[in-house]
Amino acid sequence: MSRESFGRLEKGNTGLSGQFMIDVRAVLFDLDGTLLDTLEDVGRSANETLEELGFPPHPIESYRQFIGDGLPMLFRRALPVSVDAAAVIDQCVGGFRKSYGRGWNMATRPYPGIPELLDGLVTRSLGIAVLSNKPHAFTVQCVNELLPRWPFRVVLGDREGFPRKPDPGEALRIATQLDVAPEQIVYLGDSSIDMTTAHRAGMIPIGVAWGFRSVDELQASGAFRIITHPLELLRFLDHEGYSS
Repeated sequence: MSRESFGRLEKGNTGLSGQFMIDVRAVLFDLDGTLLDTLEDVGRSANETLEELGFPPHPIESYRQFIGDGLPMLFRRALPVSVDAAAVIDQCVGGFRKSYGRGWNMATRPYPGIPELLDGLVTRSLGIAVLSNKPHAFTVQCVNELLPRWPFRVVLGDREGFPRKPDPGEALRIATQLDVAPEQIVYLGDSSIDMTTAHRAGMIPIGVAWGFRSVDELQASGAFRIITHPLELLRFLDHEGYSS
């Protein structure tokens, strides 16, 4: 669903009332900042990597702005501005994989309300899937170990040879695997990357206010709705997104 398709609706509205029904058949989730609060573990692992290579660490809160575009971009943002060597970034990515692999689940947990949301989606017979710019192996591990009760039909992270979000290719691949038209899929995420991906894939972009990025960013990038609690998505589906 293009941005133009939302022109007659209230873009960026944080309310859930409306006049138009949308035939929703699946929900595609971002992972970090949407399903799982990974900030502390990602930030700690990145800081350990930076310090091992002789670079200064950052406050954990700074990683809210660093996360979302894949590991190479995370370290381009975290490294001093004078450092722009691809070899250094490759070293950081390699070091992070080791550090994060040791402690990826020390503090990471589903956000409050996520289990109830997933239960509600399953009860409504909606397909659920995950698309993340996190490395694929870590994405699968996080879902399998922290969200094991729910039947995610597709889980994709950043894979070599495949474009990262906001390229719509992997979102459209998931739509095909779900056998659901893109315009019948809600893409739920916490950043402009997610909203842009949804628009480019023709999906319904819904932003979450509990994640790493601001409501202003979500509104500016074309969120159709912004929700402040996971269960608000069920209200949206029941009142505006026909899903039975």
